[in-house]
Amino acid sequence: MKKRIGFYPRVRTEGGGRGVVSQSGAVLLVETARKSGLDTAISQALAPWRKARAVHDPGKILLDVALAVALGGDCLADVGTLRAEPTVFGPVASDPTVSRLVDTLAAGGKRVLAALRTARAEVREHVWQLAGETAPDADGQVTVDIDGVLVLAHSEKQDAAATWKKTFGHHPLMGFVDHGRGGSGESVVGLLRPGNAGSNTASDHIEAARLALAQLPKRYRRGRQTLIRCDSGGGTHEFVAWLAQRGRWLSYSVGMTITDAIHQAVSKVPETAWTPATEPDGEIRDGAWVAEIDAGSNCLTGWPKGIRLIVRKERPHPGAQLRFTDADGMRLTCFATNTKNIPIAELELRHRQRARAEDRIRAARATGLRNLPLHDAAQNQIWLEIVQIALDLLAWMPMLALTGTARLWEPRCLRLRLFSAAAQLITTGRRRILRLSKHWPWTGVITDALGRLGALPNPG
Repeated sequence: MKKRIGFYPRVRTEGGGRGVVSQSGAVLLVETARKSGLDTAISQALAPWRKARAVHDPGKILLDVALAVALGGDCLADVGTLRAEPTVFGPVASDPTVSRLVDTLAAGGKRVLAALRTARAEVREHVWQLAGETAPDADGQVTVDIDGVLVLAHSEKQDAAATWKKTFGHHPLMGFVDHGRGGSGESVVGLLRPGNAGSNTASDHIEAARLALAQLPKRYRRGRQTLIRCDSGGGTHEFVAWLAQRGRWLSYSVGMTITDAIHQAVSKVPETAWTPATEPDGEIRDGAWVAEIDAGSNCLTGWPKGIRLIVRKERPHPGAQLRFTDADGMRLTCFATNTKNIPIAELELRHRQRARAEDRIRAARATGLRNLPLHDAAQNQIWLEIVQIALDLLAWMPMLALTGTARLWEPRCLRLRLFSAAAQLITTGRRRILRLSKHWPWTGVITDALGRLGALPNPG
């Protein structure tokens, strides 16, 4: 009988290999940074904080950390993965240099944040122009989702506090541009807040919306072509009034808490006013209906002019527990909007698609937002800006270079299939070539994507 040695072949391992590059698929992110002009923009933004006779450019250091985070890192020291591959990432600063830069930028306060955000906004507009039909504004409209995220802390950190879920940490407010069903999304705001910050603090939602709008091309910062969408945390008089008062009204779709007044108004809606809810494919949703509350209802007193309150009722799925705000065995939810001339079933479906923000939050948690690794709040706000740069790269690269289902891959999938690919480094004359593994299933995806990036015009 043949002796069994296990399911997998036994392979001897030893160090000292040459000409092998790990994480070679990360050249996709490097090329995205180059073609988008992000490297130059960040460098120019941080030029005032470059010390005399400094060896490393502050913009390059910060972008290196963002690349490390995009590749799965969750602390400053993970930039060492880039330092190990100078042929792909160039000279990378030491860990102490990186830490000193973060301290310097944290001390710079609002000036640093404004410089970084302005640079990102300029690059974002350029990337959307490059993307053309795959850009999130290809149909002339942009949707921004705002939502809170709980980030746990396992040690004492500044502003870490007990959260509403009885955990301990921070409660940043995030904003994402929705790319729709054919793409992912990109981060446009990350507002760091203490763990005990409220879910419905109007001033925070106003600040987050202001920062998010500043990230959009100028033509989308005012007007009905921009939709601000959020859950019931944004359903406050102050926030909705701010949205309604901003220049030519922004479009909004804001979740609302079912109050006693709304509950009574729903009970007065005649059966003939209920319309079947629809699904993204146009099919009728069985067991779910939508209706609009009369504009003269008491529950709309004190709200801005033009507000519409749309209610959804549905049969709860088996085993679901009804809430006090539900009625007649039906689960009730509602939202407010100022959009007109669209059937209420379409408006309700549009609001329900806000759930894609949960996918963006999941991607952010997998890209540096699982924890805030630094102690001071100012340092962690810089970390949050780094995370957003990483998320930008992870959104822009598929938008510019990938096609088909690959456009929908989330960060974990991109790292497993594309970025982790190994390659052989070949030097011929003055050229360096990365020869990807022939048997890797996604080598063709990588080379095709690099070809599309290479065909884009250089910035400037």
